[in-house]
Amino acid sequence: MDLEIFVWLFAKRKNHIFSDGDDMMKRVFCGIAGILAVAACVCLAGPEPAIVPAPGQWTVNIEFTHPQQVVLPDSLDKHPTRFWYAIITLTNNTGYDVDFYPKCDLMTDSFHVIAAGKFVPSSIFDQIKRRHRSRYPFLEPLYKAGNKILEGVDNTKDIAVIWPDFDTQAKNIKLFITGLSNETAVVNHPVSKDQNGEPVKIFLRKTLELNYALRSDAALRSNASLIYKGKRWIMR
Repeated sequence: MDLEIFVWLFAKRKNHIFSDGDDMMKRVFCGIAGILAVAACVCLAGPEPAIVPAPGQWTVNIEFTHPQQVVLPDSLDKHPTRFWYAIITLTNNTGYDVDFYPKCDLMTDSFHVIAAGKFVPSSIFDQIKRRHRSRYPFLEPLYKAGNKILEGVDNTKDIAVIWPDFDTQAKNIKLFITGLSNETAVVNHPVSKDQNGEPVKIFLRKTLELNYALRSDAALRSNASLIYKGKRWIMR
């Protein structure tokens, strides 16, 4: 849920939550709602990636598979250790070699953020590689992808991005893939100040956001399926 919608819903209900005598609680609520409203405005006013890249800016081409499940081979049947993964294919058509410092996060609608590769055993990648060896014979895990993408189709990279299983109550997830571009932006932190009393600077990177709705019963996790809702480029 967007922050501005969250604030609106609570504002609509606040008269039903508190009695007329709860002045202190009302003031506390209004303060919290105000902070959320400011945060919503900051989010809405945030920078967006350039439509036309500035000189020197680049973005590599990306293709991706939608997330799939994989289970740790030696997991007990009653309590399998489950993971999700996507395969991204990166091609550098910029005309020169570029740096590659990726960051891939999965975020649920319950605001749990999971970094790719966290608590992922190597046997999971081995299983994924075997599953896709005919189509992706040179597949590599994200942590072994290196910090350069060489120019040209002959140097295309196929990378497995893997996350541990997430909140079984989640209804929507977003994947954030950063490191595909050198475009950046700087914004002021809305609250934090440095030692000179100036707003702390936040550095944002051009990021691909993939959105999915989840159809799942917590008791039948193996049958969970994702519905692709679209993609967009953001600054994050």
